[in-house]
Amino acid sequence: TKAWFCDPQAPWQKGSVENLNKRARRYLPRNAPVAALSNRDMKSICDRLNGTPRKCLGWRTPTEAFREEMIKLR
Repeated sequence: TKAWFCDPQAPWQKGSVENLNKRARRYLPRNAPVAALSNRDMKSICDRLNGTPRKCLGWRTPTEAFREEMIKLR
């Protein structure tokens, strides 16, 4: 397996991470104190992020894609 490491402070080298950050900013402003969120609020944000269909997953949600991969491992 080949591994590639991007340079620190080079967001253009890790597009999928930056895309997820952009999605998360819809619910969490950049300077929002994440530690102040309740578990319920954090779970709600995670559920929304994991329940949104993604083009890169063939318009499946991350939750659906994960379940399908887990079934393959059985």
